[in-house]
Parts: sequence; structure tokens; C-alpha cells
Amino acid sequence: MSDASCLFCRIVAGEIPAEVLRETERTLAFRDIAPKAPVHLLLIPKEHIPSAAELEREHADVLADLVQDAQHLARAEGVDETGWRLITNVGPHSGQEVFHLHFHLLGGRPLGALVG
Repeated sequence: MSDASCLFCRIVAGEIPAEVLRETERTLAFRDIAPKAPVHLLLIPKEHIPSAAELEREHADVLADLVQDAQHLARAEGVDETGWRLITNVGPHSGQEVFHLHFHLLGGRPLGALVG
């Protein structure tokens, strides 16, 4: 299921270009257009899920795929040994701007405290 008004659903549909780094049957990973670190990738399920708050047991496989994609991409981007962060935001107070579940993979420099 997709949402025609959702930016990430439109990227999945090929309507909006993105620098895709990895694609599977259930997931898509691409570079963030406003990176906050030397490595800043977005990993999303192809299915429209608004945020982690809407996850159900039926989403277990796609979550496993997203984590495995993150592991693969961390190696491919050369941050697997120095360290990387995988984070998702839920709701406006957390900073969520696109209401489609997504994980930020950040690395390439010391990231410091999670909340400053």
C-alpha cells in the first residue's frame, strides 16, 4: 500500500529521483539530500507505514530487512569499523518530517551525544 501524497512513496514509485544505493523486494535505501554527516543514508520500507508507532508483528520481516540493509550499507560506505548510528524519529517533537517510516544511517565522523 502506498500514499500518493507521501514523498517517500513517490520515490519508491520512481516519480521523484533519488540516489538509490540498495533496493530489495521490500526496502529501498538512498542518500539523504540534506546530509548531517559524511555518510547519511535513508532506509525505508516500500510499504507505507507512517512511523515506528504503527509497526505490527506482520512488519517483523521488513524490519529485519532494514537492519540487514543498514549492515550492508555501513560496510559499503566504509563506516562499519569506525561506527555508525541508525535512528528513526516518531512524531513532530522528535523531528520527524516525512511521515513514512525511515531510518537514518549516519557515520563518517564522531557523532557525539545523541541529544545535546
